[in-house]
Amino acid sequence: MTHNAASIESADVSPSLLGDRSPIAAERRSTGRLIGIDLARGLAVLGMYSAHVGPDVTVGGPVGFLLETARGRSSALFALLAGFSLVIITGRPYPHTGRAGRQATVRIVIRAVVLLALGYALTALDTDVDVILSFYGLLFLTVLPLRRLRAGTLALIAAASALVLPQVLYVIRRSIEDGSWADAITSHDPLALISGTDGVIELLFTGEYPVLTWIPFLIAGMAVARLDLTRPGVRSRLALIGGGLALLGYGGSWLALHLVPHALSAVASATDAGSASSAWWSDTVGTPEDRTPLAWLLVAAPHSQTTFSIVGNTGVALAVVAACLTVAERMPRLTRLATPVAAVGMTALTVYVLHIVALWFFSDVWYVAAVDGDGLSALPVLLAFIAGAMLLATVWTRLFRRGPLEQLLHTATRSARIIK
Repeated sequence: MTHNAASIESADVSPSLLGDRSPIAAERRSTGRLIGIDLARGLAVLGMYSAHVGPDVTVGGPVGFLLETARGRSSALFALLAGFSLVIITGRPYPHTGRAGRQATVRIVIRAVVLLALGYALTALDTDVDVILSFYGLLFLTVLPLRRLRAGTLALIAAASALVLPQVLYVIRRSIEDGSWADAITSHDPLALISGTDGVIELLFTGEYPVLTWIPFLIAGMAVARLDLTRPGVRSRLALIGGGLALLGYGGSWLALHLVPHALSAVASATDAGSASSAWWSDTVGTPEDRTPLAWLLVAAPHSQTTFSIVGNTGVALAVVAACLTVAERMPRLTRLATPVAAVGMTALTVYVLHIVALWFFSDVWYVAAVDGDGLSALPVLLAFIAGAMLLATVWTRLFRRGPLEQLLHTATRSARIIK
C-alpha cells in the first residue's frame, strides 16, 4: 500500500523483460503502470470514505447510485491491490530468493504485525467504521506462502478459494450460532484479551472482513502482479475478464434468487428488510439478524461473504485496475487531472488512518449531519473529507517520497536487513 512498494517494483523490472530494450521506453511504461496502480488505490480509499462518511445510499438518484456502487466494492479493490503490493515487495517479475527472499518475507511479517496492532488501536476509538487493517495483517500472513507461484497458478487458487471458502465459512458460522466452542476459544485467546474483541475468531470468521473469504481478493491481486502489464492486449483482457466476472457474480445471483423457490422470501425474512430485491448487488438488503438461511449463499451483496459476492467484486476490481492502467499510459491529460487521486493512493495508509481519527474527533458534527440531517446533509462532510485528503496527499507527495505512516512502516521493516 506504499509508494516504497512502487519503487521496489520499478527497480525490479528490466527493459528486456518488458519486451523493449530501450531504457527510456521501459521507464515510461513502468512509470505509467505505477501511476495506474496508485490511481486505482486512491479510488479505493476515497470509495471507503464514501461508505464511512457519506450519506446513506437510500438518498437515491445519481448520488445514491454512486455511493451504493462504491460500498463494499472499494474495500475489495483495496484488498486486491494489497495482494499486488505483496508481490512487489517479495519480488516482481520474479520472486526474490536466497537472502533477498528471506528479507522480503520478514518485511511482510513485520508489516502484518504493525497493521494488526494499528487496526486494533483504531478499533479502540469506537467509531462506526469497521476497521480493515487488522484483517489485512492476518491476510498478509495467510497468503505469504503463495508468494512464489506463477500468475496462472495463483488465478486457479483464487478461483477455487472463491468457490469453496464461502461455503466453509457458512458452515462454520452456523456452527458458531448453534454452539459455544467459539466463545470458549475467545475466552482463552490472548489477542481477544488484549484487544477487547473476539480476537482470532473475529478475524477468521465473524468479522466484517473475515480472512476466510477475503483471501481470494489478495490472491487475485497477486496473480495480476505476476503479469507483464505492458504487453499488448493484457490490459484489455484484464478488463474483459473483470467484466465477465462481474456479470457472472451479480447476474448469477439475480438469476439464482429468482429461480430458486422461496429464495427471495427467505433472505427478506432473515434480514427483516421487507424486500430482498437488491440482494444481488447491494448492501441495502441488510444482514441476517438471527439465523442465516441457506438461501443467503445466493446473495451477491458486497459484504455477504458469498461466492457470488466475491466473484462480482473481484470482477469490478479487475475492471477498475485495467481502466486506471489504461488511463495512466494512454491519457496523459486525464492522468494529470487525476494526480490528487493518485497521491491519495501513494499515501493510502496515512489518509485511511486520518479519516478514522477525524471521524472520532468530529464525531458529534458528523452524527448531526449523517443521522439527524435530511439524507444529503452528510454530502458536504464527505466532500470536505475527500478534498482534504487529496490536498494533503498532493502537497505531501511533492515534498516527500512516502506518506508519514508509510515512512514509519518502511522504517519498521528495515530491521529485516539483519537477516542473513
